[in-house]
Amino acid sequence: MKSATTFIAALLICFSLVSAADSSCRDIDLARRGFSLAYAAEPDAVIQYFGHNFFQITTSKGTKIITDPLAPGMYPTPYVTPHVVTVGREHPNHNYVELAQGNPIILRGLSHYGAEWNRISLNVRDVFIYNLPIYQQAFGSALKGAAFMFDLGTLCIAHLGDLSHTLTPEQLQQMGRVDVALIPIGGVFTMPPDTAREVLAQLKPKIAIPMHYRDNMYILQSFVQGLSTRRPETDTLVVSKATLPSTTEIVVLRPKGGPDYR
Repeated sequence: MKSATTFIAALLICFSLVSAADSSCRDIDLARRGFSLAYAAEPDAVIQYFGHNFFQITTSKGTKIITDPLAPGMYPTPYVTPHVVTVGREHPNHNYVELAQGNPIILRGLSHYGAEWNRISLNVRDVFIYNLPIYQQAFGSALKGAAFMFDLGTLCIAHLGDLSHTLTPEQLQQMGRVDVALIPIGGVFTMPPDTAREVLAQLKPKIAIPMHYRDNMYILQSFVQGLSTRRPETDTLVVSKATLPSTTEIVVLRPKGGPDYR
């Protein structure tokens, strides 16, 4: 895996992104100089969890993004009309784009049926979207995957895909300052809970939403043990930059068809 992460570091050099002055995710230099910005308390995003790695992010201006759409069978299939669909892995649990109604933009993090990384870096309405190459785990071998970053101007959301390893310094630099991390904790194709906790310490998001654990309460409990955790009885979280917690809080969303987490 060391050689794999070294290759990622080299590849990231080619993934040139927007400057820090233009985005929320990449405003680290501003933060280091001691500047603080005032934010209104209105919601900046609504995040809805449909299970596995499948979310819908709706911005304050109504832009809808769905991530890693899940094929029917594991959870109830929602009716969604997104502007954008992102796919971090070429597998029916992540790439069932057919469920998206309308004519959304499809952004695939991989090309050639998952054999190569596909660079994404573009603005869609009020959101800047870019991706990073990662590796997922598959029975002892490393497979390519993609993490996606959503820069909403005031808010930075990271969907870590099927990440199976801690992040390199280059990846952390490209991600920047993350407000909300959608983090896999499954332990087969993705990180086990202990590695996910290491990534959490690397990113230091204000909110972390676990995913990819397939309602396994043992895995979930291993991840949240000793961490500030909230378990709302809903699949939806309203996020405002102005009301983010001062330290990382785990928010366990409950997808429709999922178990009672109480």
